Amino acid sequence: MPLDGPNLDGPRLEPKSGKAKQLVVFLHGYGADGNDLIDIGLAWQNLLPDAAFVSPHAPRPCGQAPVGREWFPLTFRDPNERWTGVNAAAPGLNEFLDAELIRHGLPADALALVGFSQGTMMSLHVGLRRAVAPKAIVGYSGMLVLPEEGDLDAFSAEIVSRPPVLLIHGDQDQLIPVQALMHAAQSLAALEVPAQWHVSSGIGHGIDQEGLRHGGEFLARQFAARQ
Repeated sequence: MPLDGPNLDGPRLEPKSGKAKQLVVFLHGYGADGNDLIDIGLAWQNLLPDAAFVSPHAPRPCGQAPVGREWFPLTFRDPNERWTGVNAAAPGLNEFLDAELIRHGLPADALALVGFSQGTMMSLHVGLRRAVAPKAIVGYSGMLVLPEEGDLDAFSAEIVSRPPVLLIHGDQDQLIPVQALMHAAQSLAALEVPAQWHVSSGIGHGIDQEGLRHGGEFLARQFAARQ
């Protein structure tokens, strides 16, 4: 049963300028929590002085770790569990996003989603289905979740938003191999979603300074282009 979205909560950063014109939402990875990504907001405040940042804790205690949270369970016993998981978690996340936009008095298109790993799965799943497209999606070390049967035509019928997407991945990632980026980029292209990508050399399942810079500059360009 999806958790009521507005009950999600997590650390926040108010905009450096003092007044929010944009909302950047970080979605953390499996077994982490909102504190894991909020410091990226500090690194991006000079690039995005009008952005409010929030990093909600996922709704469920992590099933595979004594601490941390999960957007959905991962047992790796069910080939469809990611697809089932993103669909189950999406309604609660959408409610949270709507509530945060209202909280700041912002329109629906003032939103950007930034995910890491399982949070990237959620960012892409939810962001491509928002009634009003987000300004941008940045996905680190993740994947685009498709049904196990991989029917892209049926999947494409669900896509109602085509925001610019930037995918960033380490070429030494052993948890989610870099091939997931290539597969996501190809699928997004087939869905006519504008996608760019960057591969961080020598990086595993994490974010390096170069990837951080690319993500922040990408968001700054997208927000500036549509103001």
